[in-house]
Amino acid sequence: MKAITEKLLEVVSDFKGKLWEKSAYSVREDGGCAAIHSTQHTHITPKPDGSGLDITVDEGTQGETVYIPACITHGGVEEVVYNDFHIGKNADITIYAGCGVHVEGEEGSRHSGIHRFFLAEGAKVHYIEKHAGEGQGEGKKVLDPQTWFELGEGSLLEMDTTQLGGVDRTCRITKGKVGKDARLLVRERLLTEKDQQADSQFEVDLLGENSGCDLVSRAVAKDQSHQDFSSLIRGFAPCTGHTACDALLMGQGTVDAAPRLAARCEDASLIHEAAIGKIAGEQLWKLQTLGLTREEAEERLVAGFLK
Repeated sequence: MKAITEKLLEVVSDFKGKLWEKSAYSVREDGGCAAIHSTQHTHITPKPDGSGLDITVDEGTQGETVYIPACITHGGVEEVVYNDFHIGKNADITIYAGCGVHVEGEEGSRHSGIHRFFLAEGAKVHYIEKHAGEGQGEGKKVLDPQTWFELGEGSLLEMDTTQLGGVDRTCRITKGKVGKDARLLVRERLLTEKDQQADSQFEVDLLGENSGCDLVSRAVAKDQSHQDFSSLIRGFAPCTGHTACDALLMGQGTVDAAPRLAARCEDASLIHEAAIGKIAGEQLWKLQTLGLTREEAEERLVAGFLK
């Protein structure tokens, strides 16, 4: 792998200088496969047409971690990758699926990772996705992730998604269906600055009895950047759903938030929240009295908010 790839992997997948021992992994570099490895219970297979991967986890698999990062090291790369995850009954795994883009010239690059999850009865997945853009070039760094899911009875999909700088344009789409006694938990953290643009869209159908969804987005818009957040939770059965967007504005940053609910069952219990504002002056003053500059105080407050 290139040195730039290794640097990006440190940011998006906690890479420590060597590939992950005893874990399944696939590393994508500049549109091609740099490394791939399966384990006894987790099988990573390239699709016949080269468009992506099929990741299959055996029934009952416990405690395994799967890494599927993608890295772009220069401008002029534009790719769409389809990865399908088939998680067996009562399996419990963690998946790291970060993406990093490095651009030095005037030509930009774009990566769109389309991930589809199919969780069998009782399966549990902790999905961790980190996105980052690096490089001093003027070319745009664009990341457009899509996540689609079908959650079987009693399953759990927990998503932690993070984008904390360097990405010029992003459209993040998450859609899916939640079955009986299944749950979806989402924690999104998003930072934009300069003239960056970010669009986050969520659409969740709660189809099964006692299904649930808890979707929380925390965002910071700095400088002249803009963010759009929209979510729609539909309850078709006795279920619980919650969606919230909390955003901080700094400089001329702007945020549009539109959480929506649709009840199609009288026993659906759905809640939405949205809060947008700037950092409180009192908080800044308290940190500055401890010796921090205004810029340092702002950085501390932003980091704590996103955490």
